[in-house]
Amino acid sequence: MASPAQQSQLQALSDEYSSLQAELQTVVAARQKLESQQQENRGVKQLQEFETLAEDANIYKLVGPVLLKQDTAEAKSTVDGRLEFIGQEIKRIEKQIADIQQKSEDKKMQVFQIQSELQAAQPAAA
Repeated sequence: MASPAQQSQLQALSDEYSSLQAELQTVVAARQKLESQQQENRGVKQLQEFETLAEDANIYKLVGPVLLKQDTAEAKSTVDGRLEFIGQEIKRIEKQIADIQQKSEDKKMQVFQIQSELQAAQPAAA
């Protein structure tokens, strides 16, 4: 029979594991959102018209319900900057995902260890 201390420890580890899994889902969703933004910005950059625009071409940026005129060089620079930022964020989030997965795996192994100890102790008690 499991001691109250073992049961408490097992419950705490299970709660931590569940919390890590919820955090992992949140971080993965954030990564998916960033990847979507990255694809959108890559699409803008790869548009043939965007790359071949003359420096004096009219480009408009949607700000709320208003279109504001924007310099061509500034628009290209903005897209490049966004792509760089999103790439850095994806790398940061991937590291965070790996860290959470490692912590989660550690908690799972601790739970298995305690369960194994409890199972080993049962035949001895009988």
